[in-house]
Amino acid sequence: MKWILMGILFACCVVVGYIFSSKYKKRMSFFSTLILLAQKLDVEINFSRERLKKLIESFDEKSRGALLGIDKAFIDYLENGGELTGERLFGKNNLIKSEDREIVTIFFRSLGRSDVENQSKEIKNSISRFEKLLNDASSENKKYGKLGTKLGIITGLAIIIILI
Repeated sequence: MKWILMGILFACCVVVGYIFSSKYKKRMSFFSTLILLAQKLDVEINFSRERLKKLIESFDEKSRGALLGIDKAFIDYLENGGELTGERLFGKNNLIKSEDREIVTIFFRSLGRSDVENQSKEIKNSISRFEKLLNDASSENKKYGKLGTKLGIITGLAIIIILI
């Protein structure tokens, strides 16, 4: 019975560590997918001149999951109008920092507000900002991402040693 309890405690510690580290992976995935979306919008706005709603809806279905629902919130904004705020765009998701949320919100607010040439310049500027945020998220993932899993394993082993 004691060994089963220790195994369960060890597994719980590893799962908690993994959950902690997955936050950094999701954040990095979010910014890389956001860059892909912005690049797609830049190309499509220049060449096909489709509507924004159709462009965002046609974005790759697998990648849309990494966008944390901001694509759906933006489509809802396009359909229903109102004011586009960071809270409306991100909902209750706390994965992205508030200053990063503001940068993403400004990007989505600027979509469709100017002519094609200026819109393309604005998207390219946003892509460079997103690449900086991706680099920051990548460095945080390298620092803290693997650390969470390792700390979970070490904590689980420490609990097992204490219980023995």
